[in-house]
Amino acid sequence: MLILALDTSTMLGGAALMQDDLLIAESRLNVKITHSERVMTEIDAILSRSGLSLQDVDIFGIAAGPGSFTGLRVGLSTIKGLVYATGKKLVSVSTLEALAWNVPFSAYDVCPILDARKKQVYTGIFSWSGAGFSTLMPERATALEDLLEKINVPTVFLGDGVPIYRSRIEQKLGDKAIFAPPHKSVPAPANTAYLCVQKARREEFEDPIALTPAYLRKSEAELKLKKE
Repeated sequence: MLILALDTSTMLGGAALMQDDLLIAESRLNVKITHSERVMTEIDAILSRSGLSLQDVDIFGIAAGPGSFTGLRVGLSTIKGLVYATGKKLVSVSTLEALAWNVPFSAYDVCPILDARKKQVYTGIFSWSGAGFSTLMPERATALEDLLEKINVPTVFLGDGVPIYRSRIEQKLGDKAIFAPPHKSVPAPANTAYLCVQKARREEFEDPIALTPAYLRKSEAELKLKKE
């Protein structure tokens, strides 16, 4: 089973190839250029360097959010196009759960936080339970203060929200706040690919027509429309 997975949920964009439980290739780029400018280049690069083509891919995978509205749309439209072009199957996973997999086997709860702007974060709380993470707090878009009120045990924080909110987290939680190192605080497409493999084995495939990004909150355009 060869899976090609994308993660374009944040400014970091990347792709990974996984053959069953073997990671073949991963590409990550954390620079300020749009995903639409680089996503196909990254896909072409890992396929060509691996001596593979799109027709060799059995299943396509995507981190479906939450995250950047634009990044999610670019990633999902790209992966849907590949699915339609090849006739292969599609799997999606949570961006936050994939991010939590940067620190597997953690003895502490894990809390990914992504900047949702408008003084909110995308977040959830996960706990390691033997072979994977279980969800302690469902994913949501929320004010940081509301999140921190729910945390009373040592917790690992990671994600692009950490540089923005670290001082406020430390002020509220003190020694209970543990921060992943910077290189473990960004998404890893290999995690997305790994979780996609597990879902594919369970035959938890998506309808490419019905699949939409997990925004968790309304877009700016929807909010403006509601006010009018």
